[in-house]
Amino acid sequence: MLSLLLALALSPEPPQAAAVQSSGRVAPDKRAPSEIVAAAPASDWVTIRPDDLIVMELAPDTTGRPRRVVIQLAPPPFAQGWVANIGTLAKARWWDGTSVNRVQDNYVAQWGDASEKKPLPPGLNKVAESEYEMPFHPGLFPNLWSNGAIVPVPARSSNAAAARAPKLADPYAEHYTFVGGMPFAMTMKGTAPDRVWPVHCYGSVGVGRNLSPDTGTGAELYAVIGHAPRHLDRNIAVVGRVVEGIEHLSSLPRGTEALGFYRTAAERIPIRSIRLASDLSQAERPRFQYLSTESASFAAYADARANRRDAFFIRPAGGADVCNLPVPVRRAP
Repeated sequence: MLSLLLALALSPEPPQAAAVQSSGRVAPDKRAPSEIVAAAPASDWVTIRPDDLIVMELAPDTTGRPRRVVIQLAPPPFAQGWVANIGTLAKARWWDGTSVNRVQDNYVAQWGDASEKKPLPPGLNKVAESEYEMPFHPGLFPNLWSNGAIVPVPARSSNAAAARAPKLADPYAEHYTFVGGMPFAMTMKGTAPDRVWPVHCYGSVGVGRNLSPDTGTGAELYAVIGHAPRHLDRNIAVVGRVVEGIEHLSSLPRGTEALGFYRTAAERIPIRSIRLASDLSQAERPRFQYLSTESASFAAYADARANRRDAFFIRPAGGADVCNLPVPVRRAP
């Protein structure tokens, strides 16, 4: 794996992102990102554990169509106090009969107990603000994404390699990386990675809270349904991402009160249930996989996202931030 990452770091194109022409010159890969993902071998896909998925069943829409939202929870060691609380709340069936209470345009859809009077189950963690970010730990991060190259930790790409590579820099952080199929941003201390935190991209799920020092329990959750509100990073806990059914949240009517809250109880969208996937029967349990961010397929996909060369595009953008590299997810075969 290390030799592959070194080759990627020192190459202007990921290994699957170019083809050799008869003249001997290297031609850029002209496949669309979706075509690269579709061609990824089975070995490049990672199965998400049932304990790491929660399944929210909303009341059917006006046509009677079911509305299921599936959320992948953050991997250890990130946000684990809140993740444990979410598991406790789901096992206690605490969310059954609650509702989506707030839908703010280009921002978030938020759910929980609108009355704020429903007793919480015992044993919930009180999580400190310091848990919004974590110290860097090399064992967790096989690579960084910096200026278009996959860089083995703790090695850094050469300036020459970075100059040739597409720009995948992030405007809110010096570097970014991926863990367990989720995006993370990172600061540096000198030349070494320092602090790491999950980020607010479209579909990210966070914990509602009151003013500091309150950090929320996880009983109030929201999903990002608009432009990535990255100013929230390290100010609110990010505990997962929606892997299926985001359209059931993003298409809801917008609330007319301040911050997008619904004015009346009749406007709220009832929640029938929220369960851990591991607590569902085998027939009901969803099964998902994400494309390994350590794979050559993902390197080619990231290059294609930053430099669209397929037929529709006239000018490649030449760059992509972390939220423009959503880790592909599929139903497990």
